[in-house]
Amino acid sequence: MADKDAVQESKDYYVDIPMKSEPFALRGSNSLEWGMKNRLSNIFNPKTNRTVMLAVDHGYFLGPTSGLERIDISIVPLLEYADTLMCTRGILRSTIPPTFNKGVVLRASGGPSILKELSNEEIAVDMEDAIRLNVAAVAVQVFIGGEYETKSIHNMTRLVDAGNRFGVPVLGVTAVGKDMARDAKYMRLATRICAELGASYVKTYYVNEGFDTVTAACPVPIVIAGGKKMSELDALTMASNAVGQGAAGVDMGRNIFQSDAPEAMIQAVRSVVHADMTPERAHDLYQTLKNEKK
Repeated sequence: MADKDAVQESKDYYVDIPMKSEPFALRGSNSLEWGMKNRLSNIFNPKTNRTVMLAVDHGYFLGPTSGLERIDISIVPLLEYADTLMCTRGILRSTIPPTFNKGVVLRASGGPSILKELSNEEIAVDMEDAIRLNVAAVAVQVFIGGEYETKSIHNMTRLVDAGNRFGVPVLGVTAVGKDMARDAKYMRLATRICAELGASYVKTYYVNEGFDTVTAACPVPIVIAGGKKMSELDALTMASNAVGQGAAGVDMGRNIFQSDAPEAMIQAVRSVVHADMTPERAHDLYQTLKNEKK
């Protein structure tokens, strides 16, 4: 027990300095409770309110796709450059070092493989297990216009309810099937539905015309999917255009881990997202880092 006679009288009240009440600047998130904000701040860099998410969850329906055959070799060296890792719980437990102390976004929906109808997904992770894994958010695919649209939306709302109970954000991932439109009108519809039904942030695709209307109409942050592999300059240009038109970052996979120099590419992407570097300068950085690595 403390010696009562040795207790010093308190004195530093700083009565002339008002207590700060700082707003949480991430779009649409200021009214969330502390735990939810804390987890979001492990996804979005508080200095820029943007994120570079490294997406390696493709194996949940594609299997060991090119670049993800050995995640311990191809992906683990990239972790230091990512703000957030998006993966499955199988990969997280088996392969990602437990010393990784940045945000993890856990793929929480799944079911069909590439051989079946992809929109026929179920919730594949219990929120209790997500909390056990100390993740920053869970991600669920939403197929607006797909065959199992209502089912996928219900998957998301069930996770939102569980996430609200435990303070875990939900990322709504707008899936675009081969028969769905890839234009601003569709993206406005899909992203707004996810936000209206409770997603803390939304992942969608960049479109060349009207993307600023997509971000303007969505009350929560939007990150863009990297999509299929393209040239490094094209990928950097897409990322630059997206953040310039209101996106809060990228969730990029194949355009990083299928690059000729993945470490150089993810650093170039960071320069675009967090430092507003032009695509041309970022590509020069990519080339320089690539040559240094050789």
